[in-house]
Amino acid sequence: MKLFYNIKLPLPPPHAPYAFGKNQFDEPWRTIIWSEPTQNLLRTLNGFQPGNLEVNTLRILLHGPVGAGKSSFINSVDSCLRGLISTRALPDAIGGESFTLGNVCVCFQCKTYKLRKDTPDSYYPFTFTDVMGLSGTDRSQTDNIIQILHGRIRNDYTVKDPWYNKNPSLKDKIHCLVSVLPADTVSLMKDDVIGQMRQVRKRARDLGIPQVIIMTKVDEACPLVKANLKKVYTSKKIKEKMEECSVKLGVPMNCIFPVKNCHEEDANNTKIDILILKAVKQIVHFANDYVEDQEENE
Repeated sequence: MKLFYNIKLPLPPPHAPYAFGKNQFDEPWRTIIWSEPTQNLLRTLNGFQPGNLEVNTLRILLHGPVGAGKSSFINSVDSCLRGLISTRALPDAIGGESFTLGNVCVCFQCKTYKLRKDTPDSYYPFTFTDVMGLSGTDRSQTDNIIQILHGRIRNDYTVKDPWYNKNPSLKDKIHCLVSVLPADTVSLMKDDVIGQMRQVRKRARDLGIPQVIIMTKVDEACPLVKANLKKVYTSKKIKEKMEECSVKLGVPMNCIFPVKNCHEEDANNTKIDILILKAVKQIVHFANDYVEDQEENE
């Protein structure tokens, strides 16, 4: 005889699978000291100077799909460095749809942001250049970004601007290429957009320019991380998303940095700042290695 028991089990608490380790590693797979004062990271960046005498400012280029969080990342960096919330880089400023006239992308724009220090007329020796989000349908977008890599297009460029640098020097060129990908929708990215980004990445590789991926919106991709940002390096979901980014663009895992941009906060958050500042520190380090190598080669 089979006996059947009607036993009601208690409902699990919210995010129970995460709490019991089903979706997280026992130990962080990348070391990060959450107790490290942000002032230590700020002091390192504040005292940094490029190692090539020809280059007084490192140039960092951000590109990625529409809505990836490029402008928000720039604002987050500015907020961390200044200790207050910044909204200098507006997403709409270089977004929107493009259209072509012949083989020229009429609406293509780029804008470079200098990052202020505490004292007047004092800036960090690195800049971020933001370009409009890639649509996957316009080949001229890719061509223009490649021209920026070579240092042939100036700040605040639009295709209506006739200025073109035929003989760029090392200080005009890009010193680090940053691909910005959203963790929550990276699986849904169009193949055409990935194709554009891979083409830019290939040209950067041929030029010897170092490459980094900033993976944004980690809190939207993983409930565990949304509840506690310190779980970013124990979350299996975040590591899977980073591996997916690595496969899509061919960038190694140790050059991928998951972050949460400042977009809801009205004051600085230490955990957000630590992830942002550590990513920026590494980007600046890669860019500086590149310009130093160029000086040695010359």
